[in-house]
Amino acid sequence: MLLPEEVSRYSRQLLLSEIGVGGQEKLKKAKVLIVGAGGLGSPVAMYLAAAGVGTIGIADFDQIDLSNLQRQIAYISKDIGKQKSEVISAHLKEMNPLVNIITHNAALTGKNAFDILKDYQIAVDCSDNFQTRYLLNDACVLLGKPYVYGSVSELKGQASVFYAKEGPCYRCLYPEPPSLALKPCMTSGVLGVLPGVIGCIMANEVLKLAIGKQSVQPKLLTGRLLLFSAWEASFDELKILKDESCLVCGREPSIKELIDYEEFCGLKKNGSACFSLAPHSP
Repeated sequence: MLLPEEVSRYSRQLLLSEIGVGGQEKLKKAKVLIVGAGGLGSPVAMYLAAAGVGTIGIADFDQIDLSNLQRQIAYISKDIGKQKSEVISAHLKEMNPLVNIITHNAALTGKNAFDILKDYQIAVDCSDNFQTRYLLNDACVLLGKPYVYGSVSELKGQASVFYAKEGPCYRCLYPEPPSLALKPCMTSGVLGVLPGVIGCIMANEVLKLAIGKQSVQPKLLTGRLLLFSAWEASFDELKILKDESCLVCGREPSIKELIDYEEFCGLKKNGSACFSLAPHSP
């Protein structure tokens, strides 16, 4: 049941036959975990809160740095040095006091991933490293949850939805993380608006997952990898097939527990993280 304030706040969404009252009530009941509160996490969190997603979890342990402000739109100069999860949570509550914000001020690891994820319906990968990406994918497969994926680097970004029950998982596309020998750890640049474009696409997929079919069945990015080039202003799409020999979601999976890639360059070192697009070029 929607409150009078909710009817007014979400009135423009309620007018859409694809959403309506039934869809808005589903959003109100939805529980979404956002892993990473940086360039991607900022627009994802802000749009989900504005749209009326009932419970939003924010998992991030990093602090705000001056260099973040060029693309991480949830923060301003006075926030430098503060915890991202705490600042963005307070900001979301100011945006929409009707939503429930849960803060997880911790890195996602094999020890806590299941406990953090268990109460959420949808996970959103807004991380900036492969370690978290593979961990989140495997946890979602083992828990039977959909996983909305996005990544950006320099002038290009990509997005998809991985849901092993209905299609491929991330390991179907990239079975193993790159080794240090083949993929040295380095920090790349990124155009400030690029995470906003990809983040909005990710938020759109989350809303469609949460709402499901109303008047028209939404078409998700499941089994599709959407590629965006900011400099060329172009979109391309690749089809992703489910790999029946996949290590985690195949017919005979060998991965049945979470793996922490501690020797991989996804770990933060000296306060900085590898900003990564994908293990290999698609």
